[in-house]
Amino acid sequence: MAHEYDVLVIGGGPGGYVAAIRAAQLGFKTACCESNPYADPKGEPRLGGTCLNVGCIPSKALLHTSHLFEEAGHSFAAQGINVGTPKIDVSKMIARKSTIVDQLTGGIKGLFKKNKVTMINGHGAFVGKSDAGWQVKVGEEMVVAKQVIIATGSSPRHLPGIPVDNKIVCDNVGALDIDAVPKKLAVIGAGVIGLEMGSVWRRVGADVTILEAMPDFLAAADQDVAKEALKLFTKQGLKINLGVQIGEVKTSKKGVVVAYKDKDGADHKLEADRLIVSVGRVPNTDGLNAEAVELKITERGMIEVDDHCRTNLPGVWAVGDVVRGPMLAHKAMEEAVMVAELMAGQAGHCNFDTVPWVIYTSPEIAWVGKTEQQLKADGVAYKVGKIPFLANGRALGMGEPSGFVKMLADAKTDRILGVHIIGASASELVSEAVVAMEFAACSEDLARICHAHPTMSEVVHEAALACDKRPLHF
Repeated sequence: MAHEYDVLVIGGGPGGYVAAIRAAQLGFKTACCESNPYADPKGEPRLGGTCLNVGCIPSKALLHTSHLFEEAGHSFAAQGINVGTPKIDVSKMIARKSTIVDQLTGGIKGLFKKNKVTMINGHGAFVGKSDAGWQVKVGEEMVVAKQVIIATGSSPRHLPGIPVDNKIVCDNVGALDIDAVPKKLAVIGAGVIGLEMGSVWRRVGADVTILEAMPDFLAAADQDVAKEALKLFTKQGLKINLGVQIGEVKTSKKGVVVAYKDKDGADHKLEADRLIVSVGRVPNTDGLNAEAVELKITERGMIEVDDHCRTNLPGVWAVGDVVRGPMLAHKAMEEAVMVAELMAGQAGHCNFDTVPWVIYTSPEIAWVGKTEQQLKADGVAYKVGKIPFLANGRALGMGEPSGFVKMLADAKTDRILGVHIIGASASELVSEAVVAMEFAACSEDLARICHAHPTMSEVVHEAALACDKRPLHF
C-alpha cells in the first residue's frame, strides 16, 4: 500500500530540507526522502546534502582553523603575542570539522520532528501518475504525492582519465579529509573550491600549485577584485597558473604526476603528494527515472523550469543545483521557500539579481549584482565608488588592511547596480548591499545612513559617498 502525502521532497540538502520545513509550516502533509549516507557511522542517510556534509560547512571549519594557525605563526608576534612555533594536529582539525557536521546534520532531523516532516530513507525515482498524485518509489516503498519538489543537488565533475579515489586524487569530499599535510599539493581548477581548499592546506604548510584552464582568473568576479585577489593570493604563496592544458595524470601509492602545457604551450610536469580536482559540478538527475513521466531535462542534465521553478509537469517543481542559475546553497533555500509558498497560493518570490556570491579565502571575496565588465558590455552608464580598507581604523586595528569595497551605481538614477568586496568579513558586509538592492536603494541612500564607528562597514559607507565623489576619510 502506498503512503500518501500532499508534498514529497526528493533530496535532503539545503533546498530540500528547507522546502520540506516550509511546506509543513504551511499545512501540507510533507515527506522528504534522502539516500546518501555520506560519512554516517551507522550508514544511514544524512540530511544536509553536499553543503552540510562535504561542502560549505566543513570547508569553513577547516578554513577557520587554518586561518588561526597562520595567524599564530605569522601575525601574533607583530601584536606582541609570543607563542613560539605553532604545530598543527591535522587529525584534531579534521575531527573538529566532523563534530560540527554531525551537530548540524542531526539538528535538521530535530527540525523535521518539530515541524512534523516525515523522513523516508531511500532513493526517490518516478514511477508514474495516478488520480491520487505522482507515484514515486523510495527504496522499496511506494509514495504518492499530490506535489513533488526535486532537490537532488549536484556532484563534483570529474575529468576523463583522472580517476578519483579520494586518497591520492581527491574531489571536494576527499579534500576535506586529507589525513596529513601534503608536502606538495596540486589543484586542478582555480574556482571557489580550488581556492578555498588550496588556501587551507597552504596555510598549514603545503606547497600548493593551482592549474586553471581559463586564461582569466576568477572570470565571474569583477575584474578589479580578481586582479587584487590574484596579487594577494600569489603573495601568500599560492602558485596559480592560468591558461593551462592538462595532459596525462599518473598516480601511484606515493603521489601523482600531472603533465600540462602552460599558456605559451611549453610542457611541464608537476609532481605532488596529493591532487585535488575541482572543475565544477554536475546536476544529480540520473536515477530520477525522468523519462517515465516525461520530465524535461536539458542536454547539460538540468531540469527545465520557469522563473518560479515549475517543471513541464503539473505539480512537479525543482530547486537548487538541478536547475538553472548558480549552484549556491542560499539560492536553493530561496527557491525552496518560493515553491512552498506558491503551492500554498501565496506570492512566492526569488530575486536572482540579488543572490550574493562569496569565496571564503583570506581576504574574503563577496559580491552582489552586476560587475563593471557586465555593465560595459550592456552599454549601461554607471559611476564608481571605490575605497580601500587601508583607510579604515577597524581594519588596521585588526591587522586586515588588504582589499577594498567597490560600488557601482546607475549614472542617471543613482540606483545601486553592484557591490564588490575583497577584504576581511566581506561575507558579512555584502549583506548590507543585498538589502539595499532589494529595496532599490541608491548610493545616496547608503551615503545618508549612519554607520557605527569604528567598523568595517564604514568602508561600504565611504564607497557610497565616493559614488558622488565626496568620501570623507579617503
